[in-house]
Amino acid sequence: MNTADDMSTSVSSHMPVLLSPILSLAAPVGGDWLDGTLGAGGYTRGLLEAGAKSVTAVDRDPSVFDLVKELKERYKERLNLVEGVFSKLDQYAINLSGVVLDLGVSSMQLDQADRGFSFLRDGPLDMRMGSSVQTAADLVNRSEETELANILFSYGEERASRRIARAIVKRRSECLFDSTLDLVQVIQSVMPRQKPGQKNPATRSFQAIRIAVNSEYQELFKGLHAAEKALSEGGLLMVVTFHSIEDRMVKRFLQMRSGLAAKANRFAPEIKDVAPQFALITKKAVRADANELSVNPRARSAKLRVARRTAAPSVEMLSHKELGMPVVKGKR
Repeated sequence: MNTADDMSTSVSSHMPVLLSPILSLAAPVGGDWLDGTLGAGGYTRGLLEAGAKSVTAVDRDPSVFDLVKELKERYKERLNLVEGVFSKLDQYAINLSGVVLDLGVSSMQLDQADRGFSFLRDGPLDMRMGSSVQTAADLVNRSEETELANILFSYGEERASRRIARAIVKRRSECLFDSTLDLVQVIQSVMPRQKPGQKNPATRSFQAIRIAVNSEYQELFKGLHAAEKALSEGGLLMVVTFHSIEDRMVKRFLQMRSGLAAKANRFAPEIKDVAPQFALITKKAVRADANELSVNPRARSAKLRVARRTAAPSVEMLSHKELGMPVVKGKR
């Protein structure tokens, strides 16, 4: 289990991904902002230092608030800390000048073996970001084989999902899973041997299980719509994603809400034109430059998309299908 010193080191070494382009695209920074994923406080600190009038910083993990005491003491009433989920961000603040969402897993969480996120460190098979009832162990030990395979394939894009699910079910019939490395060993036993430079064979499976445990895609789905309601005219929605499914959901949401989605075929029923809720600021995703990659390799897979809220009123929610959100029965 990590000590307080370990946590302090992790916080001090934490580098917020794509912070420079975020602040550059938001300049001049002012007004009231919401940071939907506080973590170590990197974006919140950057926004406040750049001139934000206030920041509402949200996180579902209660442990992070002890890590940003210095920020709270320094900025006092300019910083509002909220334990919650960004799917409800419009309940925490409205008339915002900007919303920033970083969808990556906190490096601090990965560094804490007792949280169970890492396939490189042994610890309890947990993976909860907040106070969710279900742990990763619950999911792995109780899900039916078909459901487990669907989770691995849909949420982790794991091609060997059926083979891995079969191995998990066979092994748990003898002994239930309770540790991360225990699960890693079973996954590795049915996968090709890892070659130098390749990802760990358990990478996609751990991603999928974590996403299912924390309902991450549903959080993103609702969070995008909540941001639409919370932003004032001219406010910015800035989202950092780390894998293809998240990026696809954000890209499609912004395209559809900005009126740039692909038109239906000529035989489809005519759809009444609706004023767009957003105007795209970034036509393509912004990636980390060479300087950032040299000091923060974690930024390699990060993509930033930005759009500006228009004066058009919010409209009904899009469907999961329209955003390309994978849905596993019972795991939204």
